[in-house]
Amino acid sequence: MASRIALGIEYDGSRFLGWQTQPGGGTVQDALERALSGIAGGPVSVICAGRTDRGVHALAQVAHFDTAAERPDSAWVRGVNALLPESVAVLWAQRVPQDFHARYAARSRSYRYLLVNRSVRPALVARHAGWVHAPLELAPMREAAAQLLGEHDFSAFRAAECQAKTPVRTLQVIGIERYGERIEFSMRANAWLQHMARNIVGTLVYVGAGKQPPAWARAVLDSRDRALAAPTFAPEGLYLEAVEYEAKWELPAARQAARPLAVAP
Repeated sequence: MASRIALGIEYDGSRFLGWQTQPGGGTVQDALERALSGIAGGPVSVICAGRTDRGVHALAQVAHFDTAAERPDSAWVRGVNALLPESVAVLWAQRVPQDFHARYAARSRSYRYLLVNRSVRPALVARHAGWVHAPLELAPMREAAAQLLGEHDFSAFRAAECQAKTPVRTLQVIGIERYGERIEFSMRANAWLQHMARNIVGTLVYVGAGKQPPAWARAVLDSRDRALAAPTFAPEGLYLEAVEYEAKWELPAARQAARPLAVAP
């Protein structure tokens, strides 16, 4: 009988073409399935909690797979990591009941966007943080963010190619903090539309730079028109930070780190 294994994963999205497998390879899923198959001795398919776009990173992605191979849990961590490129690592592995599903059992997903806000572009963190040269004001961005909280139709913040069956999502938290030259946007929702997090950040940056008043964020939301929102913000600063599950699954702490060391204050 096959066992179901849950995994916690972190990866540097700048080295991959996104999460979801592609015919030519080059994605996180491709690398992970290849390594897992090597340990299992046969084909393995994985399902993740949230598919990330090209250039987007993960501190605590969660995935699951089924296998008939009997291996110690350590084999799914150390063994798999030995077969993975250095830009992706399995953090933990745990056997779970057959009715666990990394995507459908998730109660919420949290993202963090790291933004360098200074007059000159960054070099050391160019692949791991966004950048805005114009000074940004936190107060109007926070005012705008508050208007997006709650359950709404987020059509104005979804990608044209988004395949979600409904644009309705519940945005539970948006926090905005400044640490010297870095601004952090922390966001939690029950689920996310494609590009939704980056489109929200782009809209808040427009407000912070004085291009639009805070009330504009609500007007964009109510319009349900993607063309009225700000352009999709760069992927480099976005991190899937945590995936929340019910305690009954007894998973290890989903959140492994608050932020990459390279951009710590």
